[in-house]
Amino acid sequence: MSDQIDWTALSVFIFFFLLVTVMGFFAARWKSGPVSEHLDEWGLGGRQFGTWITWFLVGGDFYTAYTVIAVPALVYAVGAYGFFALPYTILVYPFVFAVMPLLWKVAHAKGHVTAADVVMGTYSSRALELVVALTGIVATMPYIALQLIGMGVVIKAIGLDGELPIVAAFIVLALYTYSSGLRAPALIAFVKDIMIYIVVLVAVVVVPAKLGGYAAVFSAANDAFTAKGGATGLILKPAQFLPYATLAFGSALAAFMYPHTLTGIFASKSADTIRKNAILLPAYTLLLGLIALLGYMAYAAHIKVTSNNDVVPMLFKVLFPSWFAGFAFSAIAIGALVPAAVMSIGAANLFTRNIWKSYVNPDISHAGEASVAKIASLVVKVGALAFTIFLPTQYALDLQLLGGLWILQTFPSLVFGLFTRWFRAEGLLLGWAAGIAWGSWTAWSNGLKPLATINLGGVSYVFYVGLGALILNVVVAVIATALVGMLSPRRAVAPS
Repeated sequence: MSDQIDWTALSVFIFFFLLVTVMGFFAARWKSGPVSEHLDEWGLGGRQFGTWITWFLVGGDFYTAYTVIAVPALVYAVGAYGFFALPYTILVYPFVFAVMPLLWKVAHAKGHVTAADVVMGTYSSRALELVVALTGIVATMPYIALQLIGMGVVIKAIGLDGELPIVAAFIVLALYTYSSGLRAPALIAFVKDIMIYIVVLVAVVVVPAKLGGYAAVFSAANDAFTAKGGATGLILKPAQFLPYATLAFGSALAAFMYPHTLTGIFASKSADTIRKNAILLPAYTLLLGLIALLGYMAYAAHIKVTSNNDVVPMLFKVLFPSWFAGFAFSAIAIGALVPAAVMSIGAANLFTRNIWKSYVNPDISHAGEASVAKIASLVVKVGALAFTIFLPTQYALDLQLLGGLWILQTFPSLVFGLFTRWFRAEGLLLGWAAGIAWGSWTAWSNGLKPLATINLGGVSYVFYVGLGALILNVVVAVIATALVGMLSPRRAVAPS
């Protein structure tokens, strides 16, 4: 193996990895507050992150290593259809601007740490709290595994084989997350995002210059898609309009239902901080568009890969000197550490507050909550690592698809209560069950594809199964709430 290792790239990779490791352990002393004495301190960084820290943190756990790997890979495979991530990230920020400050105010006033806390505070339903918590934990596990897969792709590109490098990296991640909590990924996110910006901006200037300009890039990609035939191409086919739009819209609604994105919201110091971030975060959408173009550039560079996930690493290996390839690979690997840390913290917060405290030890102290969350975060990481090592990559991809579908079904329980108290817990619970059941069955019967087909009046409509499940969820919740209301009327209560 040693004769295949790019030692220059490996040296640069190790340097930056050690840099963020030191920063991760230092983060325990960054900002005031005893990390181990309160879950607010360990799991939410003391709820004191301002505009810039929140911008890097939310961007860091929203635009992940797997995003950098998977979006160009999808564009490389299917062309324009792979760009659905762009409108999805455009749609999500008006939603963040309008809804998340309200959620923050409720959480801040009541001391809520998780989405399930908010649901419990709104509806006083242990059953609804539990299903929201379990959905968040289960949906997060394969998402963490995908970060490891992204890290594994670049480690392999350097020339390191086997699972040991990933295990070593994850042990380091586990240790400084255990020690520093949310402060660690918040601090490291500064380095990660700056590195990613440098890598992408250099790539979108240098790569086309080496390949004859963007005209040559698009021409090569168009020729390749024309040769493939089918639904691939530089522009969408008419039959792709509806699935593209519903996939973008459904993904936008799901994005900030995940525990890791909500953790960044709850950790902000004010509602205005969230609004400012909703204004600033679209800069990442521009970055994502540039990242997606790497998929087209691979055709102009005549990149041939056995797995589409190898497109970006191979592009950097072929067109850049080893030292810059190592820099790019370290940026992607660090881009896995930040979201993986926040994801494990978000899942640990859910387990601690909404399972352990609710069912095992209701009288647990604040320091006890922090201790349980630390251990839970380790268990989550080990589970995700086992996922990556012992199961084929496709399982993680498939379950991540289901995770997006599942987490979308928590939307009514979390968001509707911010605006109205008309809905009943029983109705929302039945709606959640209907959405989960129909969506899971439909996705499974379609070979775990994200799209479903419905025939109306002899016309077939293809749409994102998660959005279809959400619509069913809401319809069932409305009907069930109306029926419960007729059987057990109550006085209207103002939203909390």
